[in-house]
Amino acid sequence: MIVGLIIGVAALVYLILRTKIHAFLALIIAAALVGLIGGMGPKDVATAITTGFGNTLASIGIVIGFGVMMGRVLEVSGAAERMAKTFLRYLGRDKEEWALAATGYVVSIPIFCDSGFVILAPIAKALSSRTGKSVVALGVSLAVGLVATHHAVPPTPGPLAVAGIFGVDVGLMILWGLVFAAPVTIAGVIYAKWLGRRIVQVPTPDGLGWQRLPAGSKPAQVAETVAASDDEARLPGTAISFAPVVVPVILILLNTVLTAAKAAGPVANFLVFLGNPVIAVAIGLIIAVYGLMGQAPRKDVLRRCEEGVASAGIIILVTGAGGSLGQVLRSSGVGDFIAQQIANSGLPAVILPFAVATLVRLVQGSGTVAMITSASITAPILANLNVNPVLAAQAAAMGAMVFSYFNDSYFWVVNRLLGIEDVKEQIMTWSVPTTIGWAVSFLTIVVASFFF
Repeated sequence: MIVGLIIGVAALVYLILRTKIHAFLALIIAAALVGLIGGMGPKDVATAITTGFGNTLASIGIVIGFGVMMGRVLEVSGAAERMAKTFLRYLGRDKEEWALAATGYVVSIPIFCDSGFVILAPIAKALSSRTGKSVVALGVSLAVGLVATHHAVPPTPGPLAVAGIFGVDVGLMILWGLVFAAPVTIAGVIYAKWLGRRIVQVPTPDGLGWQRLPAGSKPAQVAETVAASDDEARLPGTAISFAPVVVPVILILLNTVLTAAKAAGPVANFLVFLGNPVIAVAIGLIIAVYGLMGQAPRKDVLRRCEEGVASAGIIILVTGAGGSLGQVLRSSGVGDFIAQQIANSGLPAVILPFAVATLVRLVQGSGTVAMITSASITAPILANLNVNPVLAAQAAAMGAMVFSYFNDSYFWVVNRLLGIEDVKEQIMTWSVPTTIGWAVSFLTIVVASFFF
């Protein structure tokens, strides 16, 4: 069984790194190798693969589909930009880094962090021109806020898939994700402000390029000009911009509270129904469609939703394949065997999903694939140990944050949009803050495991 697991995981890494085989097919091949070498019959392996795939997607496939549709509507309608401007207005002057981080923290709950950064980076650039602050400090703050909730809070597909694999209530995953993402964001902003004093880069006066100032330069005194209201007028209102994100989260959390309290009665049952993740995110999508694109032609709205679904297809397949691998590990008995060894070692079992996600992320670059792979391998192992499944799920999700570098698309998105071209500076700009976030999340998860 152990030999089968080692060969299966080695094959998975090799197939993703060195061949033209996609991660979806690589996960299915790895699952088959683990089962066959581990002693399962061919028919049992095939059954475990299809069962695991179906069971995993049954719980989260629909939510992923609705979530990415909603995210796409938020992108194209200007709602994400409105959220950013709202945080900037309320947090006030000289707190631009915190405002951008808070924006990213909220926006990335339903939107992929890559897309969120592309949408919001022009705001960081405009603030740099207006305040004289380094765009690196502003941009890294934004990027950290985005990546923190991207890794920790459903309905972003990665943590949502991990919650499904571990069998964790989505409301609890949201609550804990918001908790664990907060210190990551705070640490990231502190680092970003430090880095902004060493890499002082601001837009050129014409806005078409970048100019580098000596390290330690203070923000220039830039004359403030109030832009014409045309830009504001084209954006949706504040309440309707936040509603598609806030309403589903409130409904899901309400479901969690009422279920935990074992509330009964018609009203409680109806609220529990509305708080089911599928129903709650569907409501958020309806609010987004009619509240943000109510005046748009039907054809345009449908096209935007389909654009979102197109981006989710591969996430759904990889998530299902991760479920297949997990089911094979359960059926083969290798999970129970490793669990017993961990129990005998005395190490905190919650470290295991964090460590596996870290290794997979370093090897192949994709945070989502690392989360799902870690959850698929470790969920069967931890099932019979005294481990809080929510903490285990968060460990798998946050462990995948480590040292984003050249094989991660977000690494290039952040550095290119901030105009950072030197390799050493690129690593300081994005590899280091993700590693700081990874280390902070490790500490918070370990501390939490002693109390919960």
